[in-house]
Amino acid sequence: MLGERRLKELADGILARSTADQTEVVVLAGDTYLTRFANSTIHQNVAETDTEVRIRVVLGTRVGVATTNNLDDEALESTLENALSIARLQPENPDFKSLPGPQPLPDYSAFSQATAACTPEERAEGAGAICLMARDAGVVASGALTTSVLEVGVANSLGVFGRFSTTRAEISTVIMSDTSAGYASDMALDVSELDFEAIGREAVGKCLQSQNPRSIEPGEYTVVLEPYAVQDLIAMMTYTGFSAVAMQEGRSFMVGKIGEQIVDPRVSIWDDASDPRGLPLPFDFEGVPKQRVDLIEKGVARGVVYDSYRAGKEEGKASTGHALPAPNSFGPFPLNTFFGAGDATLEEMISSTERGLYITRFHYTRPAEPTKVVVTGMTRDGTFLIENGKIAYPVKNLRFTQSYLEALNHVEMIGRDYRLLSGMGGLGGTVQPALKLGGFTFTGATEF
Repeated sequence: MLGERRLKELADGILARSTADQTEVVVLAGDTYLTRFANSTIHQNVAETDTEVRIRVVLGTRVGVATTNNLDDEALESTLENALSIARLQPENPDFKSLPGPQPLPDYSAFSQATAACTPEERAEGAGAICLMARDAGVVASGALTTSVLEVGVANSLGVFGRFSTTRAEISTVIMSDTSAGYASDMALDVSELDFEAIGREAVGKCLQSQNPRSIEPGEYTVVLEPYAVQDLIAMMTYTGFSAVAMQEGRSFMVGKIGEQIVDPRVSIWDDASDPRGLPLPFDFEGVPKQRVDLIEKGVARGVVYDSYRAGKEEGKASTGHALPAPNSFGPFPLNTFFGAGDATLEEMISSTERGLYITRFHYTRPAEPTKVVVTGMTRDGTFLIENGKIAYPVKNLRFTQSYLEALNHVEMIGRDYRLLSGMGGLGGTVQPALKLGGFTFTGATEF
């Protein structure tokens, strides 16, 4: 990491040299370490250290952005000139108001020294536990364990300055036999909170349980979804509708529905970057303090997230602290989503199901109709038929075409436990429980 002094010196030097009306400097510095395994053997250990500097300049209402990872004075000056040249070539944008001004930033910690200091040997021990467990069971393990340190710095010519450092550790594995697969994943700020043996048992057990799957007919089923599958529900709703861009372009399922009930009253979804159960971050990539935003509250559509530009397009709106690094095509984005937990266990969800499907996770999902969050995709890594309150046998994967919004209008039970999983694009984190839903539509079957 650069540290606050070096980061501020770097940003102040760029701001002092800039001839633009307004200038912003975003610094993303990080160390990422990856231990990868396949065929139940660790085969790769890599480390990457990088520092990226993004310079955004404003000339009138014309905006230009340029990026470099070369911190030499000459390279930084050249990047600044590139940003100015890009801005000069842009048309005036009457919707652009200003870069944000300074606001008080919250002060909290989300840094684990254990994660920052995690050695290749320690990662090998964690990954190795999963590999050995798979070997003992006669199946094959693959996956990856990542530990990383991220430093974010934001400064602009209006007086904004913020710096924050954080850590994250993530393990994911797929265990395979000739006829089956099992999956497990977990994430934490502190690598010592990851239980590698528990992850291995989960994935190996799922693989062994799902061997020799049978074919079943597609159709409408009650489903019990593990948090990995729920993760996809929230990711697709986030992608299609929780941003001010989707609202302003008229393609969000929230358009015209603010204040109305759109899903089951037991469903609450929000974004909160201050919650320690997730991956906290005090400010966004414009230096604006992150706010909690209730997206859906007790089934009622409440709002979407904003950055300064999109807030400037609506009267009376302000940034909610959800800007991504400029330039980007997504606009503001919720990176720290939570699905409110219920009071049920997975065992209770299964035992209360006369006939349905137990689904580990979804795969290859794509939005088909964003205004209704209609998604097509497949099940993966452990799909089972439930009969008379018990898992009867494994089934071959199914393809579905289903409105996630409609599915959340058929909530039967919500899990009381939750899991922290990776957010959209690997940024942030999402906290999800298990779900039991009625009437989930599967449109096709597979041969595996």
